Amino acid sequence: MRWSRSLRYPVVVRMAVAWLAPILVASASCGQSVASKDAGQTPPADTQTLQTSQEYTSAISKGYNFRFGADHPFAPSNAQLQDGGFIQPGAFPNAEYCAHCHQEAYHQWRQALHSNAFRAPFYRASVNILIRTKGIEYSRHCDSCHNPIGVLSGALTQNSQVNRKFDDNGVTCMVCHSIQGLKSTSGNGGYIMGVPSVMVDENGNRIPGEVPYEEIMTHTDRHVRAVMQSFYRTPQFCAACHKANLPQQLNDFKFISAFATYDEWQNSKFSRQNPLTFYTGDFKTCQNCHMKRAPVVLQDYGAKNGTFASHSWVAGNTGVPFYYGFDEQLKKTMAFLESGEYLNVDIFGLKKGNDGKVIGPLGSTPFHIEPGNVLDAYVVIQNKNIGHSLIPEVRDLYEAWVEFNVTDASGREIYHSGYLNPDGSLDERAHSFTSRPVDSDGKFVDNHKVWTIHASAYDNTIQSGRSVLIRYRFRIPEDAKGPITLAAKVNYRHFRKSYLDNVFGEDHPRYPIAVLASRSRTLNIGDNSPAPPDPQDNPDWMRWNNLGIAYLDAFQYAEAVDAFGEVVKLRPDYADGYTNIALTEIQWEKYGSARMSIEKALTLNPDNARALYYAALLERRASNISAELADLQEVVQQYPQSRDARRELGIAYYRQGDYEHATEQFEALQAIDPDDLAAHYNLSILYHRMGKTKEAEEQQALFVTEKINSDARTLAQHYLVDHPAVSMESVPWHIHSDLTADPGHSLQEPSGAMIGAGQP
Repeated sequence: MRWSRSLRYPVVVRMAVAWLAPILVASASCGQSVASKDAGQTPPADTQTLQTSQEYTSAISKGYNFRFGADHPFAPSNAQLQDGGFIQPGAFPNAEYCAHCHQEAYHQWRQALHSNAFRAPFYRASVNILIRTKGIEYSRHCDSCHNPIGVLSGALTQNSQVNRKFDDNGVTCMVCHSIQGLKSTSGNGGYIMGVPSVMVDENGNRIPGEVPYEEIMTHTDRHVRAVMQSFYRTPQFCAACHKANLPQQLNDFKFISAFATYDEWQNSKFSRQNPLTFYTGDFKTCQNCHMKRAPVVLQDYGAKNGTFASHSWVAGNTGVPFYYGFDEQLKKTMAFLESGEYLNVDIFGLKKGNDGKVIGPLGSTPFHIEPGNVLDAYVVIQNKNIGHSLIPEVRDLYEAWVEFNVTDASGREIYHSGYLNPDGSLDERAHSFTSRPVDSDGKFVDNHKVWTIHASAYDNTIQSGRSVLIRYRFRIPEDAKGPITLAAKVNYRHFRKSYLDNVFGEDHPRYPIAVLASRSRTLNIGDNSPAPPDPQDNPDWMRWNNLGIAYLDAFQYAEAVDAFGEVVKLRPDYADGYTNIALTEIQWEKYGSARMSIEKALTLNPDNARALYYAALLERRASNISAELADLQEVVQQYPQSRDARRELGIAYYRQGDYEHATEQFEALQAIDPDDLAAHYNLSILYHRMGKTKEAEEQQALFVTEKINSDARTLAQHYLVDHPAVSMESVPWHIHSDLTADPGHSLQEPSGAMIGAGQP
């Protein structure tokens, strides 16, 4: 039995007989329900001696399926125990024990996704298919984040005798607050779990199990040292589970990236680590958005000045609180999603017929329309304030889409895209921000059977800080009554209808739909004059900039250059406007004009890291090696966590034959992203040339494992051929139209001039 000198009671891990009856001795429980506790009550001390962790590990190991090797008992996940072996489930003090002092945290946690991460039917439907199909040991990949106690206790094996009453609690307080280290940013449960402890002794040693509350109150500093680590407040902590890949151990195929929310944040403006973002912003972490401080309602000793960091972790999950009837959590989540802070919807402009001229920005530019006109509406959706993509993570389950509606003054509907069918399914031609993973036969992977994914047919995600352009074509009826109203909004629901059907059958209620952002504009029949800007609209220069970003991402380089040209007309002092022109022209292989634009940007801002990065690429093109190195060295000095700058600087050193400095850059890149293909590839070559044969072979193996599936494009094509509506969605410049029978209007996007504010 382990004692703390300053405690009057023996400190032991609380366990119930039922955890693992064959090897554990019964002990009294000091945890009680929240309702039964008085504020000053001290739980009784345990008096029974427990078997040692070594004995527990030995007992579990006898019947445990070490399918992936004895050295990797929790594979295919990356989870790890600090001291090795397995850990008793009862070693984790339960949430009710914590609730005695942290009522607010417990109340929020109980309705949050973390506490329902395992038991929710949406998750169980998919993981149970995995268990039935391949075996329970494969579910360690998923449960390392959804049910860590089950993984670390050795419960996920055939014929397990572990009592799994912890399943209903998913990720408990002491799961997160016992993590003692991180395995870089590899995800897949990339944490190192320590001894679950709510106290350390006077020497800083972790004391296992639950201790009397009065001892915690006497030594609050030791309690804090036990349950808090500085990295808990970092995005890297969240990356342990909010980044995932599908390893070969899971799919018997090869490494496939599943989602990388952390990487998306690290590449966004909010990390302040990437010089190449289109906009700059204040530094924000995952916790700044998803754990905002708010006034406490219930007593909580963790509160500071009457506020507490939210343990509701509100984000996009409306499904779980709706299913369980957690009205408070659902209300918080809907308010979070519908705050209007995260997206901007801009009905930017119009194009009449096939004249090739886009009239915009609407509101600032005069125009004339008449009945019978065929119009293309240009709708720009900007991911302006999300630290990751729209949609992040499991995009095949969630649905976010644009609903666009055109009506006349009588309320008659002229055009509608993005509607719901009577059965609740989404219009198949709607512009949706989702993906279509496919299996080895090119069939859509339904039921979230991630171990069968071999490729992605398409992915309409909007990355943080970027924009997308969506085009809608309609005809104004000859008898239309003006004004004509155009309305666009981005809708979101946590689960697509077909997935809910998979889980519940077709007899289930409609799940909530949130409106993330919306905008409407009215068009007069006849002349339309400029009007004062609406408060929700971006300034005109930014509207042009977002249009340019959307064109650039759609590979429409001429149109992008024109749009960015409008930006610098409105803001000739804006260095990034010229840089945007340059990067477009670099991709367009117009290096001469790109150099002129970069020189303008650097004249305005000589130390601008973004402009210096693209200047370096141009210097490389011109074989100005010393200038290339100098520019990239300056970028890395300003942004040492920049993946792109590290990669290009490594290439620059390599081209000079400076293998030592090239290796330093690629090793630094791999420290930022352990799955970076360029790092694997180049390090394999560099290590080989430096005589490091073993290291070279390791990097070569990683490159071969993690490179894109060579059959991915073929499999995607199979799916797209069979699904014409989705195939159209995969083309970035397609037009949504109900004029399919109109031979006078091509669905191809013609290049042409744009009519903008201030233009003749």
